[in-house]
Amino acid sequence: MKRVFDITFALLGVLLLSPVLLLIGGLIIVLEGRPIFFRQERVGRCGKLFKIWKFRSMTPDAEKRGAQITATGDARITRIGAWLRKTKLDELPQLFNVLKGEMSFVGPRPEVPRYVAKYSREQRRVLEFTPGITDPASCRFRHENDLLAEAQDAETLYVGEIMPEKIRLNLAYADRRNLWTDACCVLNTVRRLAG
Repeated sequence: MKRVFDITFALLGVLLLSPVLLLIGGLIIVLEGRPIFFRQERVGRCGKLFKIWKFRSMTPDAEKRGAQITATGDARITRIGAWLRKTKLDELPQLFNVLKGEMSFVGPRPEVPRYVAKYSREQRRVLEFTPGITDPASCRFRHENDLLAEAQDAETLYVGEIMPEKIRLNLAYADRRNLWTDACCVLNTVRRLAG
């Protein structure tokens, strides 16, 4: 049922939001040039690697110029990218990851291999689940970029405190998840973005 839910709503999302997707793509080309999309290797279910899709919100050479985590005010973020990140519109292309079965609407946010390598044996349980566009941890840490910006060492804060808490929240959620709780998580995410 979860897969049927994902395919149905991802298709609806692509159809209904296609004007928005085209508009954002056009704005990126006009204001920042190509490429429109950012693709990055992430770790999916059972440790399988896949490429996540996002609208590009940073300079094309961003991965060569800094860390794989991003704090508010990062010089690599483009003008339109700051707005895309704030509204989470940069995540819309992940509807295509959902259609391909690489992601779900709700599931632990997929991490980059570098940080997954730091997972403990218990934390690796999170890889038993299909990663998602949103999850309870995303709602809890919706201002993560601000926290990272205030830290003396953003990566130490992320790896030592934020990442373990996100995994803990997602494992707790996984034990009680169903279509109803997933729908509530999606609505909660939308409500927080609108608020």
